[in-house]
Amino acid sequence: MKPMGKLKSNFFYPAVCSTLILLFSINSFGAETITPGQSINDTQTIVSPGKKFKLGFFTPTDTGSTSTTNSNVRYLGIWYQNIPVQTVVWVANRNNPLTSSGLLTFDEDGELVLLNQTGSIIWSSNSSHLARRPVAQLLDTGNFVLKDAEDDNTGNCLWQSFDYPSDTLLPGMKLGWNRKTGLNRHLTSWKSSSDPSSGNYTYTLDPHGLPQLVLHKGSTKQFRTGPWYGTQFSALPALMANPVFQPKFVSNDDEMYYSFIIRDNIISRFVLSPSGLVQHFSWNNRRASWNLMFTVQVDRCDSYGLCGAYGICNISNSTTVCQCMKGFEPRLPNDWEMLDWSGGCVPKNPHVCGNEGFIKLTGIKLPDASEFWVSVSTSVKDCKEKCLRNCSCVAYAKLDVNGTGNGCVTWARGLVDTRQVAEYGQDLYIRVAASEIDNDIEAKRRNIAITVVISVFSAVIIVALISCFVIWTRRTNMANQSDNKVTVNEEEGEDDDLELPVYEFSSIQFATNNFSVANKIGEGGFGPVYKGDLHSGQEVAVKRLGENSGQGLREFKNEVILISKLQHRNLVKLLGCCIQGDERMLIYEYMPNKSLDSLIFDEATRPLLNWQKRSDIITGIARGLLYLHRDSRLRIIHRDLKASNVLLDSELNPKISDFGMARIFGGDQTEGNTKRIVGTYGYMPPEYAIDGHFSLKSDVFSFGVIVLEIVSGKKNRGFFHPDHKLNLLGHAWKLWSEGKALELVDELLENEFPVSEVLRCIQVGLLCVQQRPEERPTMASVLLMLDTESTLLPEPYQPGFYAERCLSETDSSSLGNLISNEMTVTLLEGR
Repeated sequence: MKPMGKLKSNFFYPAVCSTLILLFSINSFGAETITPGQSINDTQTIVSPGKKFKLGFFTPTDTGSTSTTNSNVRYLGIWYQNIPVQTVVWVANRNNPLTSSGLLTFDEDGELVLLNQTGSIIWSSNSSHLARRPVAQLLDTGNFVLKDAEDDNTGNCLWQSFDYPSDTLLPGMKLGWNRKTGLNRHLTSWKSSSDPSSGNYTYTLDPHGLPQLVLHKGSTKQFRTGPWYGTQFSALPALMANPVFQPKFVSNDDEMYYSFIIRDNIISRFVLSPSGLVQHFSWNNRRASWNLMFTVQVDRCDSYGLCGAYGICNISNSTTVCQCMKGFEPRLPNDWEMLDWSGGCVPKNPHVCGNEGFIKLTGIKLPDASEFWVSVSTSVKDCKEKCLRNCSCVAYAKLDVNGTGNGCVTWARGLVDTRQVAEYGQDLYIRVAASEIDNDIEAKRRNIAITVVISVFSAVIIVALISCFVIWTRRTNMANQSDNKVTVNEEEGEDDDLELPVYEFSSIQFATNNFSVANKIGEGGFGPVYKGDLHSGQEVAVKRLGENSGQGLREFKNEVILISKLQHRNLVKLLGCCIQGDERMLIYEYMPNKSLDSLIFDEATRPLLNWQKRSDIITGIARGLLYLHRDSRLRIIHRDLKASNVLLDSELNPKISDFGMARIFGGDQTEGNTKRIVGTYGYMPPEYAIDGHFSLKSDVFSFGVIVLEIVSGKKNRGFFHPDHKLNLLGHAWKLWSEGKALELVDELLENEFPVSEVLRCIQVGLLCVQQRPEERPTMASVLLMLDTESTLLPEPYQPGFYAERCLSETDSSSLGNLISNEMTVTLLEGR
């Protein structure tokens, strides 16, 4: 910034004023640019081409109030154009306010300058290059740029506001360092909500330490994200990529910075609050307010260095927040008893260089340290050897900064600000004395021995119980044999050759990076689902059946047989399977947008689904079900249709998945009974959940639940309304009966939908969830009702499970343990 002072000529400021008067009619309506000879005064603004942002003079107001603390104080800033709540994202003269009116214009050198009433410069762009024909423009990104009109490269700018952030990080803005110029782009909090001057907190990319974001209060570290490793910051899932939010980290010889990209139709910003919180907001048009998506600091363990050197913070620990790493003990035990952990930990046994090894800690936010070494090309194996040869090295870990698969970091001296995390943590290898490793191995051996004894004893008991159960089952109910039959019968026969590719376990293990947490994309009722990259380059989804999943070989064969015989654009495609020992896996086509529930129930991703997309998804699911019920070679009842079993491809086309619980009907059979209840509470019809009676109309009920969930953006299971105790189905029927059906519609749709089409969808959904199966339409009728506006629809009756939250104790207990962690029900006896 140029030094404060008067303009070079005493007559310059009056000349500027005269020019402004002459040009007032040009600027008063809100121009897009400023050129030499033009200016902006206190009543004028610049508006971006797409009318998204506005630049002008403002006086801050208290949060939640329209009154100002000092109406004479003025600032030059940028705020959103079409948001009723003035939200300032950048301030030019934040530490040097105007006490009266001001002018933004060009000086003789082509620099942007802000003048006060006496003609003194209180702010300047101070660019390093001069322009022949300078022009200043406010872009739709919120970036105010100074360019040379003679420069044909529109991307070049001599100065830009994005290089000098205030307290806000906008999409496309860089947070970090230009290594050639030394420019440090960082956020600085406002002093208060009504005072934009520099506050106590700064948020910056650490230029000398690990590639991580750090929050300082003054010169003291308050919080850090943990280092970047390829796709996200260590142990910070809130900043992971999703269909709406895409983080970006660049580190090369020229610069190192963090940025993010957001979908065009979403207004989003990061803000460093006056109290030091880093918060992510998105604008909710329907509510006309900012919605807090998340705060980067989560809990007490995010306080920097809470547990001292070699301490680990674990917020879920029931006894103490801090604990020492393996092989270490509190340095000041009395202080730890007083819950002062700042002294940290020390080794239990002195290290003797050359007689040491490493203990692996899992699920860790990687530590900070004053001395460390980072390599982007060294493998973990080489990193271990390097650390072992260096007696001052205390730990190492994989750190894949560039996403190449290689890279590591080693630490010297104390490890601070380490915490245990529930997900997306990393492995940390800490150096300990050889005796500690021996103790660790001995402890593991004891645990293994105890486990073996318990397992053998338990196995004997279980085998005895199973034997008794099998004998009892065979004698008491021969009907179960037909119910448990899983091979395709009737016209298909039991010995069909499926001609389905069988993959080697090793190739699937390689494709999923040894089933790493980073590759995990979901958790089904029968086990985790991983993203994999085959040697051919094809992306796949791998469903790995857990040992305790409840899906045995029967359900596995059932799913393989069924899906291999089904071909429809709204059914997931099975590419192959893998069977090795106890391992059973299904390999599907990969769906980049995951499952419907991950989008429709999340406020951050739900804006992706406008009404047309939701309507297409509803129709696609209906077509897939109609194929299963009527048009496929087999007549199939899915029995576990739910939002999480509807996958979405790259264009958000729905595909029904998870056929482990499906049943095949032959001939004219349309219904059946079972004592083995399977499915998901909230999607099961009452006749099936209570009596074990299932039919094609069971899937129709589940489809109706999904329709109402898509329209409302709310889950049926766990739905809450302050005025009544009805579930989503009961709430929808109540609104329909009262003529208020449109109140069910997701508020994020913001009235941008065809009313008649939405009402028809709600009515179809209510018809599908009626209490009695015979009253529900077939899927053929459903498609006709959805596609034909002229079709007159019947009035829906009361839905099944109308008031599930009002079930009496007797009713509830009759359902047994109907709800599990995944809400998937298996092996339950119907009444």
